[in-house]
Amino acid sequence: MKIEQDRISVGGIPVRELANRFGTPLYVYDEEKIRANYRRAFGAFRKYYPNFEMFYAVKCCNNPAIVNIMRQEGAGADCASVNEILLAKSVGLSGEKVMFSGNFLSDDDIRQGLESGVIFNLDDISILPRLLKFGKPEMVSFRINPGYGRSNVGEYVTNAGPNAKFGIHPDKVTEAYRLAKEAGIRRFGAHMMTGSCITDADYFPFVTGLLMDIIGKTGRELGIDFEFIDLGGGLGIPYKPDEPGLDMEAAAQKTAEMFRNKVAEYGLKPPQLKMEPARYFVGNAGYLIGSVHSIKESYRKIIGTDVGMNVLARPAMYGSYHHIYVDGKESHARTKLGLCGQLCENTDFWVKERELPADIAEGDLIVVENAGAYGFGMSYQYNGRLRAAEVLVKNGAAELIRDRETFEDMVRHTHVPAYLTK
Repeated sequence: MKIEQDRISVGGIPVRELANRFGTPLYVYDEEKIRANYRRAFGAFRKYYPNFEMFYAVKCCNNPAIVNIMRQEGAGADCASVNEILLAKSVGLSGEKVMFSGNFLSDDDIRQGLESGVIFNLDDISILPRLLKFGKPEMVSFRINPGYGRSNVGEYVTNAGPNAKFGIHPDKVTEAYRLAKEAGIRRFGAHMMTGSCITDADYFPFVTGLLMDIIGKTGRELGIDFEFIDLGGGLGIPYKPDEPGLDMEAAAQKTAEMFRNKVAEYGLKPPQLKMEPARYFVGNAGYLIGSVHSIKESYRKIIGTDVGMNVLARPAMYGSYHHIYVDGKESHARTKLGLCGQLCENTDFWVKERELPADIAEGDLIVVENAGAYGFGMSYQYNGRLRAAEVLVKNGAAELIRDRETFEDMVRHTHVPAYLTK
């Protein structure tokens, strides 16, 4: 994103032009920035540990165009559901380029996951006997909760530690792999949820050490080798303007050093190192353009826009911060204002006091920064307000990659019993 003479552009295209052409609210992704983010992260880790691979966590931003960009860059896909597996396959990813990391799986999830032929990453020891009822995969990985987690974006997304729902307790890890080995499985991986949006480079080697102490003892006791160790995601981005970013070189160097040291300490055959970030790739490459429709002078001044909690759920869901710009007025005098969407819910009043241009007016455009991760993917229909369109921009050109929803989309799969129409 660039601001020149107060006018905002993304990928070389003025946001006013994008809004006029595609309407608002509108998600816009900068393809060049996505690719640069991926190459920065992958290059740093590959430099310090050559046998390294990255997967893309599809849940973060599931548009097939975005998944195709990741595939072109060489990434596999980490999938949280069978439908995400189908999406990965639709763009040409299959087999061991896809990992199924669902949790609390149904029997149907397990059956379809097995039929898909992807890597099964089991979230709990209890899933293994249910899995074996349907068949025996060639390789099994278990997701391990190392007992510690951290998040820079709120307690609700701390994905490891005692309060997280993900992963096997450290005391049950050896038993899980023993049962898998006794069932005749001969290829193994291991996985953890590293954390969420971590910008502290020292955190990654620390939590890697925790995982490797668990895995190392298991491998040594059972005499098994791990083909890969997946450190999950967690590579963070700064959401606030004055927040420091992640030192990727330092994170990669220190993590690789810890990994090699622990492999040697436990006498493991050096495994492949994997990670499955997504926020780091797409988060700061995505923007949300909205229109100011109404301004209310009440107990405070409230700016009403078409960016509501149904369009961007994160602020209302767990108090996350997104910086907001106003096209054409960034250099103007500022005052504290509230900002809300159009829903009949007070949680839709998602900005209570924010320094915004004092002369913001009906017809202005707002641009919400860092909206590429968990933006569209968490949006939903409510109050008859439908999901936004998505656009991919590159070198001054824009491509529509998802249509704006219509009323027909809202009612397409509904059925009215005949007696109700009389």
